[in-house]
Amino acid sequence: MRKRLATILAASILLMNTAIAETPFQGHAEYDDEYTQPEKELYTGKTETLEKRDVIEMTVSQVLDGSFSLEGDEFFAEVTSDVIGDKGVIIPKGTVAHGTIIQTSEAKRLGRDGYLDLSFDYLVTPDGREIPIEGKMSTKLHPLKAATKIVATDIGYTAVGGVAGGLFALQALGIEAAIASQGYTLAGGAALGGTIGLGMSLYRKGKNVLIAPGDEIKVRILSDVELPVYKDEALKQHEINFPGLDIRIANILYEKDPFGEVNTITLSLSISNMSKKAFSGMDLALVNDYNAVFNPSIFGDTKLLFSQFKPGDRYAGKISFAVNNVKQSFWLIVNDRASNKPIAKISLDNAYKNVSKDIKKRNDKMRKKKKNYYKEDSPFDL
Repeated sequence: MRKRLATILAASILLMNTAIAETPFQGHAEYDDEYTQPEKELYTGKTETLEKRDVIEMTVSQVLDGSFSLEGDEFFAEVTSDVIGDKGVIIPKGTVAHGTIIQTSEAKRLGRDGYLDLSFDYLVTPDGREIPIEGKMSTKLHPLKAATKIVATDIGYTAVGGVAGGLFALQALGIEAAIASQGYTLAGGAALGGTIGLGMSLYRKGKNVLIAPGDEIKVRILSDVELPVYKDEALKQHEINFPGLDIRIANILYEKDPFGEVNTITLSLSISNMSKKAFSGMDLALVNDYNAVFNPSIFGDTKLLFSQFKPGDRYAGKISFAVNNVKQSFWLIVNDRASNKPIAKISLDNAYKNVSKDIKKRNDKMRKKKKNYYKEDSPFDL
């Protein structure tokens, strides 16, 4: 009982903090009427195998830094995409994972990069089930790849040094001296520059690792496990409807902002306002599962942003929102001007189930970019 209370408390702390800022593998389920629905309301009665070497996509809840984090430090991560088998969803989006840092190293000389090795031991699903797992994730390169990377970089330093040394000899002694010496002055300058470049390569320090909230990590499962399959209805998000107001989300696109970051969500909406209230595109907003509010973006599609919706009006158009992480759960809300409270709340997760496969593939391609987790060098570091 203590372990269960600690698990629930840890998951709660994860949600609060985020708002402010590959041994046999066997799962088990515990049910408590106070926290979960009856089993028949949640599951289809079928099971699916989460197979060895399957990968679960997650994002961490706090900063993990290879130069500051310590071995043994605990952290929490959140599953960012449903894990789907042939029969349906077995691990839903929003599941919390408990992890531990098992090894860490900061950057070293000779261009050796820092790394983090992470271990995961259990999951807590949104319905309160605790599932023991064995999963690992590492930012460390394969030794052969790492050695190749270092050698290639150091050759670059030496080659650049050689070119610079040759140019320096040419500028300092002149072309006449180079001809008279049959090119020895250039060769000497290049040798000197190459020596300097070699010194730079020996002195050069690798990069430190930084995994920040919002960064996607891929956790590899180390053994098979049978898990129950969720009913589609059990995974639907709660919504709020306003009498007479019908807003349907026809499409959801992930797009880049002017700086190239994929943090914009563009919605195609169909609006029928048969209520007695008037509202505008400025009354629309997105709220995530941590109650952070995101207003319409002027850098995206603004077709709906400056439109008015009077009683009896019907309208279709697009509107964009700049968010902190497109992989979170969001609701489209309509704010009442008088009370400044939402009168309608529509789940993007629910709507996304009806988005076409082509659009989903496009969105997946947009949001999956190569991530090396290296920390950017500070201009103040010596």
